[in-house]
Order: sequence, then C-alpha cells, then structure tokens
Amino acid sequence: MAPKGRTRTLFWLIILISFLALVIDLPQNLPLRFSWKNFTLDTQISRPDFNFSFGNFKFKKELELKQGLDLAGGSHLVFKAKMEGVAEEDRPAALDAARDNIERRVNFFGVSEPLVQTSKVGEEYRLIVELPGVTEIDQAIDLIGQTAQLDFREQESSDSAVFISTDLTGKDLKRSQVQFDPNTGQPTVSLEFNAEGADLFGQITTRNVGMIVGIFLDEQPVSLPRVDEPITSGQAIIRGDFTLEEAKKLSIQLNAGALPVPIEIIEQRNIGATLGQESIEKSVRAGLVGLLMVIGFMWALYGRLGFLADLGLIIYGLITLALYKLIPVTLTLPGMAGFILSVGMAVDANILIFERIKEEIRWGKQPREAMELGFGRAWDSIRDANICTLITCFILFNPFNWSFLNVSGMIRGFALTLGLGIFISLFTGIVVTRTLLRTFFIKKENKA
Repeated sequence: MAPKGRTRTLFWLIILISFLALVIDLPQNLPLRFSWKNFTLDTQISRPDFNFSFGNFKFKKELELKQGLDLAGGSHLVFKAKMEGVAEEDRPAALDAARDNIERRVNFFGVSEPLVQTSKVGEEYRLIVELPGVTEIDQAIDLIGQTAQLDFREQESSDSAVFISTDLTGKDLKRSQVQFDPNTGQPTVSLEFNAEGADLFGQITTRNVGMIVGIFLDEQPVSLPRVDEPITSGQAIIRGDFTLEEAKKLSIQLNAGALPVPIEIIEQRNIGATLGQESIEKSVRAGLVGLLMVIGFMWALYGRLGFLADLGLIIYGLITLALYKLIPVTLTLPGMAGFILSVGMAVDANILIFERIKEEIRWGKQPREAMELGFGRAWDSIRDANICTLITCFILFNPFNWSFLNVSGMIRGFALTLGLGIFISLFTGIVVTRTLLRTFFIKKENKA
C-alpha cells in the first residue's frame, strides 16, 4: 500500500505530464469562435514555440504531425544503378553504399520518413525511393542523382579546425571493410588503396604524423582519425571506440565513395494521398465516435471506477499524440490502425483490473485492500499479454534489418505505433489509473 505522500507526488506529476502533453498536442494556431446573445468570442490560441538556447546549446523542435505517403502524398522514384565499372563480387556492397548515401542526402533534404529500398530485377540493380510530402521533385532528383564524393584532407596546423584538400579521393580507395583488432577484439575499419592511392596516402601520412587526416563525404566529415605513424603499404586501419554498428556504418559511408555507382532515374511519378482529405476526416470522425463509445461503456459498466479509467484513457491519448510529435512518428493508415489497437489493449487492461477488484469486494475485502489486490493479481495477465504483443511488434518492426523478416515501411509504421502504445498503456493503466483511484475513489469510499 503506497504512502499518501508518494501518491500525492505521483498525482501532481501526472497532472504536469498531462499539461505538457496538452500544450504539445495543440495545433500551431487554434481558432476559438463562440457567440451567444450579446457575447461574442473570436480569438485563437497559439502554441508556444519549443525553441530554447543555453549558451552554445540550442534546441528547436517542429511540433507538427508527420504524414506518410498514403496520407500526405509524395513522390515515387526508381533509379538504375550502373554497375559496369564495379566488380561482380563488389556489386551488393556498392548498392548498399549507394542506398546509404541516398538516405543521408534525403534526410539532409528534410524529407520526413523517406523509404529507400534496394531491388534486383534480372541483372539490373535498382534503388526505390519514396518521399512523402515532397513538392520540389526536381530538386530532390538532382540531390539524389549525384555520385558520392569522397576525399581525404589534411589539417592546416595542429591546433586548427581547417582542413585542406589533397589529391587523394574515392577513386583511389579500392574498398573499406570492418575488421577486429586481434589484441583487443574491438571493431576497426580497414582501408585498402590502389597503387596510386597507396603512394599518395603514404606521402600524406608521412607529413602529418601526430595530426589529423580528415575523411570527407559530400563535404561532410565522416571520420577524423589521427596519424600515429607513416603508412606506405596501401592498407590502413581506423581505430576508435567503435561499436560494431558504428564500424559498419563508417565502412558503408567510405564505400559510398570508394565504389562510386552512377545512377539514372528510370521511373518517376507523383502519388496523391491514397485516402484523400475527405477519407482522412471520416477516419478521424469514426475513431472519435469509437473512443466516445468505449468511454461511455466503461462509465456505464463500472461507475466511478470507469470514469477514472476514462480519465486515464484521455491522458493516454494526450501522451501518445505528444510522443508522435516529439519522436517524430510518421503517421500512415497502418500506423493509425496500430494506435487504435493499442487503445483497445489499454481498455482491456483496465477491465482485467476492475473485474479483479469486484471479485475481491465480493469476497469481503474492503475497497482499499480490494483495489491493491486487484491491481497486483491482474498484473500477471496484463504483463504476459503485452509481452507477447511487444515480441510481435519487434518482429514486424525488424530494427536490425534482417533480410528474412519484413522490411516494409508501412508494416514497420504499424509495429511502431502499436509498440509505443503498449508501453504508454502500461504506464497509464498501472500508474495513472492506480494513482487516480488512490486519490479519489478510495478517499470517497472512506468518507462514506
């Protein structure tokens, strides 16, 4: 049984979280219009900007819902990768490097939740790019269609942040791959140069011992290793406190310039919002009607218990929408389905708890004791059901991009919103609803 001070602290913390979530959920400008007899209200509520700075630290967050291709429309592009100058065994790595390079450029372009996939049709290697909400399609094509430019630069001086270009570029780098240090077992990234590149790299490292030689991709630094000794063998190792994932990412970025793959567009089409504005409005209206029916059902069946659970459900909705904006989550139709399913599971948790409480009361327990026992004994069922669902979400979301599992962006959107909803529903069902019951329901029962 929780101490009163702890319950009071949790209650005010819930109020604070709900208020912050409500502020984040508000649209940028919310018009308020009301007229009754001689009284007229015509104004608007403006959401504050989340733009902070503390010394050199600056934080700015756009708090608008990101919409996927089926809700906002966008562009669908298919590129052909020209592999004529790439050895057969290097082509899969070259395609992956090109995909990673395109993803980086598209993210720099500011597209929310782009989908970049590789495909092989017969002997032809392709890249499929979907850009939600993109209107300046020609600019996006120009940005994507460039071959990655990799070059090595030397430090102007030991205490300078300025780097000077050398003649060593991606054309001199044969390949990069992940290796492991035999002494420490730590991941490292190896570089292998061709004959001309080995000679240039030897000259650069000889005159820059103790200094940094920067590796730049499309004018952005991807690694700034320090030279320990001259390297004239044509093979170098980049060491650092890499995780395996970081080492793989760096290797792919280097290969994006080491294995330059020219691409040409072979298909381009604009995609209208599949649902259309009218369909979206109808879906939102249907969702609100369903939510109101659930709220009414809980209130009618469980009385004051149901009303407090409904408050928890409203808080659940506020927090969920706020997180969608903060992460941000790109909302698609499957994503909306995942959210609605998680709402059902949140209600299901409350029903399990309330039925256990009613059983305890029928067995002669006092309301406070019945509530504590009900939550405790319903937890096992709630935990097992939600763990099974979270395992399914993990498989569908496929965070490690395993080839034998799903890689579809739409299905991943469903898994993300469902999984996020499960975690939030556990918080609102166990913490929020329990705190509200301890604060209001039990207090009222004790007064009675």
